[in-house]
Amino acid sequence: LINIRTKIMKHIEYEIQKQVCKYLELQYPGILFASDTIGNVKLTAIQGARNKAIQKTDFRTPDLLIFHPKNGYAGLLIELKKESPFYKCQYCCLKKDARIEAQSRDLTRLNIEGYFACFSFSFNMTKAIIDYYMGECKPQIEPHTEYFYEFFDR
Repeated sequence: LINIRTKIMKHIEYEIQKQVCKYLELQYPGILFASDTIGNVKLTAIQGARNKAIQKTDFRTPDLLIFHPKNGYAGLLIELKKESPFYKCQYCCLKKDARIEAQSRDLTRLNIEGYFACFSFSFNMTKAIIDYYMGECKPQIEPHTEYFYEFFDR
């Protein structure tokens, strides 16, 4: 039963990814982007070993990479989630989950390196973040902060 629930939840994240990619193609046809789907794919043992051998061990690539420098940022990087990685209405408190905590650390590192990096946990939220980033005015909200998630989780 747990295995079935995990597959369904991964499928939801994949569907959000597909919607976002389609939106990018239609709304921003000139920008370059990539969507990492490795988390949604079942690798064989050999494929998993090969993939692990070529990955940085202490870094997880966000799901969506938008290669469009804007307003002093090197690009927009979004880690898509099927549900909020935070405790209800407490955007300063991540859920106790080693993977989410590691992804949060990676997003913070990416922001320090000059990217606009954050979690997003719905299609509408992701769309709003992309439109905000691509807007003509410089973003006034720092990414991956408590206020950022309060602003976009509406």
